[in-house]
Amino acid sequence: MEKREGKEIKEGNWNPLSAVLGVSHPFFEKCLFLEGYDISSNIYVVVGDYLSIIDPGNDYTAFIQLFELGYKPTDIKKILITHGHPEHAMGALELFRYPSIAETKQLEILMSDAGPESFRKLVTDFGCTLTDVKDGDTIDLGGFEVKVVHTPGHTMDSLCFYHAPTKAIFTGDTVMPYAVATPDEIAGGRADYYLLSLKVLMGMEIDHLLPGHGMPVAHEAQKVLEGSYAGAIKRIIGLSTPWLEGAGELAKKGYLAEAAFCCDMELKEDSKNLKALELKASCLSDMGRFEEAYDLFDRLSKEIGDYTFAILGKGYSLMGMGKYREAMILFNRVLKRNPANKTAKIYKGMALYLSGRKEEALKIKEFKAGLVEKLKREMEKRARIPKEGGRDDAVV
Repeated sequence: MEKREGKEIKEGNWNPLSAVLGVSHPFFEKCLFLEGYDISSNIYVVVGDYLSIIDPGNDYTAFIQLFELGYKPTDIKKILITHGHPEHAMGALELFRYPSIAETKQLEILMSDAGPESFRKLVTDFGCTLTDVKDGDTIDLGGFEVKVVHTPGHTMDSLCFYHAPTKAIFTGDTVMPYAVATPDEIAGGRADYYLLSLKVLMGMEIDHLLPGHGMPVAHEAQKVLEGSYAGAIKRIIGLSTPWLEGAGELAKKGYLAEAAFCCDMELKEDSKNLKALELKASCLSDMGRFEEAYDLFDRLSKEIGDYTFAILGKGYSLMGMGKYREAMILFNRVLKRNPANKTAKIYKGMALYLSGRKEEALKIKEFKAGLVEKLKREMEKRARIPKEGGRDDAVV
């Protein structure tokens, strides 16, 4: 038994989220929480004009306790499912056993259309309303609204429900404190989707985390999200793989944001690791984050001195920002020292071409050869695309 803000929290009982989080807000005061255990997830009940359940869990005693608080089965109008795993969803079947619910059939189940067909069939066979919700939808919970955020990865049907006024989010298994969800391939889970979903959540204003397992987290949601992101990356690169080594492997596979994140983790341990700075700067540049890349390349040039890699990186970043004249000054600087530097010649040609000085650009044979090769590849690619009607006009 513990206390938060002077309010007693009883283990195994329904408690208001305001007491669990230690945060006073009408939504938290009207939201009840029951911690899951063993084969059941956490269960949340929003008390508005009616009761709405977010994940009914898989614990038949949960609703016995809820109704002992004075609520009736028919007070429940909506059940939101974060995903179709049994420990999150099967508690709905316990509610179907109550005669008053069986008679009225007024329950509405809201979930992703990618949810388990077996569960969806049970719902429709019982006679409940099955409503498919998708990313961006707004759901009214009897006076409170939550927004649907599709977060595939753990399963294909994984959803989160975001309450904007409190910056709180119900995450199911997508994000949990002290644990990282494993993609369930049978349910369409994928590691790459999971990383993308975590990045979406990290880009949102989230203060409070309301997970499917583990206690709710007040004010520290971003830390938990970052921990989940780091854990998901470690699962891909290997738990024993150093961050910088993993960053290199991810960059080769095109996971540029993840590679940059790994570089940041390496830089937390050694802020002057030049290899990490180089790789992060390159990743940012390739992602089109040119201003950030420029700052890192500039830092590298100051750390090392007249460093060709950093000078070329600064020039390329300036091109990305549309500052072609400034970029050419840097490319010429490299070429003055080393007239044979092929990269500097190509970059200078690009700067000239993009600034409208095409004739001058095409006089640089390295740039012209690259441009011709690119056009050739594009023509070959187009020639391989079959025309409408199934006839491939590339075959003469």
